[in-house]
Amino acid sequence: MALLEFKLPKNFKKALRLPTYSPKRQQVRVLKKLLKKARFTEFGQKYRFDELLLNKNPTQLFQEFVPTYNYNKIYNEWWHKTLEGKPDICWPGVIKYFALSSGTSEAASKYIPITKDIIRSNKLTMFRHFLTLTGYQDIPVKSIGKGWLMLGGTTDLQKGPTYYAGDLSGISATKVPFWFQPFYKPGKSISKTKDWNLKLDKIVEEAPNWDIGFVVGVPAWIQLVMEKIIERYNLNTIHDIWPNLAFFVHGGVAFEPYKKGFERLLAKPLTYIETYLASEGFIAYQDKQYAKGMKLVTGNNIFFEFVPFDDQNFDSDGNMTDTARPLLLHEVEEGKDYAILLSTNAGTWRYLIGDTVKFTDKRRAEIVITGRTKHFLSLVGEHLSVDNMNKAVKLVAEERNLSIPEFTVAGEPAGSFFMHHWWLGCDQCADKTELATHIDATLKELNDDYAVERESALREIKLDVLPEDKFMEFMRLKGKVGGQHKFPRVLKGKTLQEWKQFLETGAV
Repeated sequence: MALLEFKLPKNFKKALRLPTYSPKRQQVRVLKKLLKKARFTEFGQKYRFDELLLNKNPTQLFQEFVPTYNYNKIYNEWWHKTLEGKPDICWPGVIKYFALSSGTSEAASKYIPITKDIIRSNKLTMFRHFLTLTGYQDIPVKSIGKGWLMLGGTTDLQKGPTYYAGDLSGISATKVPFWFQPFYKPGKSISKTKDWNLKLDKIVEEAPNWDIGFVVGVPAWIQLVMEKIIERYNLNTIHDIWPNLAFFVHGGVAFEPYKKGFERLLAKPLTYIETYLASEGFIAYQDKQYAKGMKLVTGNNIFFEFVPFDDQNFDSDGNMTDTARPLLLHEVEEGKDYAILLSTNAGTWRYLIGDTVKFTDKRRAEIVITGRTKHFLSLVGEHLSVDNMNKAVKLVAEERNLSIPEFTVAGEPAGSFFMHHWWLGCDQCADKTELATHIDATLKELNDDYAVERESALREIKLDVLPEDKFMEFMRLKGKVGGQHKFPRVLKGKTLQEWKQFLETGAV
């Protein structure tokens, strides 16, 4: 029996702009809407949005007229003006909010514009997502009306000359609708806490007073909170204190490496729901109970382009080349890796967000996240993606009955050749030599290029097993604690040097 059985009135569906057209047609409508709204901005005037709107094929001219951007380029040319309080730069009006996004690849801290329009669009997508639960089977109905523990950044935002800045989750929490406030945990008071460890302590203290049905957040931090609660109250599982907990809404990182350790904390299974909510917009969500991928939000506020993630379009450092040719949604192929370009109602135009995805169902526009343009290893042509790494760790952990929630990899010289150096987070007894051999063999099965290079220039695989909390401690010392921060799966440059220093000295 379905969770909720009702029919939405036609006018209600229209008000929500629920999908009625093909993804291709939806995308054309979205682009026209964005161009029309931004045509009188500085950006819109420079790139002749009025002319684009009069053309029969605005998408083609849009790609011809408007250049592609990474963060540094769009910030230096355009977004820095919005931080100075200037109106009508890339989107109408003054930008009042900026999401601080951790800069793993470019700037140390990125200021991503957050407009009233994109906040409204994100809420609409969230509501659409919630409505998909009506199609789920055998779910405890009573859990829907229970509390939602949303583990995010502080709502006490940084104040700039003309704006406020903070984690997107913190900005969103300040905009919680009045009708949702009784369900929202940890509530306004605790959400304002800036100190992450103090916030977690307050959540643990209040946990017995809440009846939680949903937990929402990055797997590593949700797991940490549940472990603290279980330890604090001497429980067997989290269900001893939250018997109605039935849903885990997660995103931002592959859940599979965490799943085994996570489920040790439960007395009964949860329904896992994956989302793809970035600082730049609500990109996709799981709309079916057992879906293998997430459905792109094609009919709301984001115009998508996809750049094949290969040697022709990206250099060895993951930078997009000048000759890269982005594809439209109807031009992609299933099973290939693509980097995403976004144009949104926050004044983001043809912007490379740094994630890579793979289409599992082109007709339904379903994707899985496969990694980051900067987080991959290709020292000698092995083309090892984060998706490959996640799958290998998952398979090895399952076969050896281990919990390996965290791992990271670096490429290093080995004499005149090269090697991959792995660090695995595992609190169980595990032989590092056997693990290295097993992961190596699994990757050879998953990736033909890797298998070839292991017979030539990629001569060695080195692996170290560390306690799980080592990864969390490194993040704390780096100041990257909070709901949106994830440990990088591939270490390069300065971050790799800091990681090695931390392992040697305990400091960064």
